[in-house]
Amino acid sequence: MTERMLPVKEIADSLGITEDHLNYYGKYTAKLSLALLEAPPQPPRGKLVLVTAITPTSHGEGKTVVSIGLAQAITRRGRKSIVTLREPSLGPVFGVKGGATGGGRSRVLPSEQINLHFNGDIHAVTSAHNLLAAAIDSHIHHGNALRIDVDNIWWPRTIDMNDRALRHIVVGLGGKANGVPRESRFVITAASELMAILALASSRQDLRRRLNDIVIGLNVDGGIVRAGDIGATGGLLVLLNEAVMPNLVQTTEHTPAFVHAGPFANIAHGTSSVISQKIALNLADYVVNEAGFGADLGAEKYFDLVMPACGIRPACAVLIATVRALVHQGSSPADAAGANPAALRRGLPHLARHIENLRKFNVPVIVAINRFPGDREEELRTIGSFCRDRGVACAAIDVFEQGGAGALELADQVMAAADGVDLGQVRPLYDRELTLEQKIGLVAREIYGADGIHFESAARRKLAMFAAAGFGHLPVCMAKTPSSLSDNPALRNVPSGWTLTVSDAFLAAGAGFIVVLAGTVLLMPGLPRVSQASRMDVDDDGNIIGLG
Repeated sequence: MTERMLPVKEIADSLGITEDHLNYYGKYTAKLSLALLEAPPQPPRGKLVLVTAITPTSHGEGKTVVSIGLAQAITRRGRKSIVTLREPSLGPVFGVKGGATGGGRSRVLPSEQINLHFNGDIHAVTSAHNLLAAAIDSHIHHGNALRIDVDNIWWPRTIDMNDRALRHIVVGLGGKANGVPRESRFVITAASELMAILALASSRQDLRRRLNDIVIGLNVDGGIVRAGDIGATGGLLVLLNEAVMPNLVQTTEHTPAFVHAGPFANIAHGTSSVISQKIALNLADYVVNEAGFGADLGAEKYFDLVMPACGIRPACAVLIATVRALVHQGSSPADAAGANPAALRRGLPHLARHIENLRKFNVPVIVAINRFPGDREEELRTIGSFCRDRGVACAAIDVFEQGGAGALELADQVMAAADGVDLGQVRPLYDRELTLEQKIGLVAREIYGADGIHFESAARRKLAMFAAAGFGHLPVCMAKTPSSLSDNPALRNVPSGWTLTVSDAFLAAGAGFIVVLAGTVLLMPGLPRVSQASRMDVDDDGNIIGLG
């Protein structure tokens, strides 16, 4: 599909953004000056609409395409809208999912540039992260004045690629001149604390504070050592100086889009940058913001991590449901795909659980039934009737084929709900004063439906250490499988009678949360047997094939 793009200057003009606030990256993309954060309207002009989903299948249920299509539909209704999205990681792009810029008539453009090396942001995060790692080993090599305990260095290295061979490594094997031998690891860049910091920072000053506060490990006396202690903060800021600026692009219908930062939702907090959302709320009537994976991950973390940190309260939550995902939830692993006509009805309690979970944050919920080719009308009506019987607004949409025209009913419902909400009533699930174990327990029971929580000894020791060091007030960022409400990817629908296993925990003091690993979750994914990379190529004219 070939789309006509407008020069990015015209997209900026539609928002009233002047040349002084644009840093052009070619004809169709630009970075936005952080001066746009200054003198915001009080109260902010716009309302934030959070787009989430039921538990997705491995290919996703269309959060990005629906977010784009909804923003386009709001624009068609004569209101000013902006869609705020995360930047794609090269790991999934070359792994299972491929490109992450939407699809059909609801895409962000230029898609290939956004999917690959987009304005250098993720590379800047990777470089900054590894600069800090290099500075730590260099400090130790040159005398270790801070008396860093080489057995308690928590800062890994990172790369923006799925590479399972890097999950557990040993560095410094080249002799005395080449560093102290020690065990370490790589995480994918989307799981780097620097990515979370970039996404959560509210200004350059806040970015500096967060970078300075990164805890890289312990000294030999058990005291914490921060990035600021080894003099790394300034260098990190230099590498992130342009990456902290949001990227302005456009959708297939020329609706403005801010694409910025890319934390995963299963191992980080999973939404676009706070800076991009705040600027968007100053410029538009409605800001459509995507939160990754299911509502048990991206949405929960928005309400419990992002919202308390930045003060942005969603005015409405759009919950995406698909026939495909509900049939999957209502099927057993032994069933043939789509073979059981009752599977859809058996999967409906899964939808009900996500609705119930979102209502716990006291936010209006609207179900968007994302239509896929082959879905039957009776299946869509079954989902719609189920929602209406429970007092939940819903709309069937087809933004892939129709663009914004395929989500006009959803747009009307979203605007009505957002305009009528009392934002003061929107609240997180838990208070900061609770202990870390209590916070974990509330998320596990109230959101995942666990009957109990088991803390493995290493995780319990770490949580106690973090609390004793003064970090017990931080929220918890749960890292678990996105394939189930539980911590076991094989458990479908609404699992019961199960126990959440907390296997490990990491301190992300700069980001402002504790990462809690539940079950088996990997911070460095691996490529599948047949990756998307094998389907891509470049023709003789330099055109990329197979990326979308």
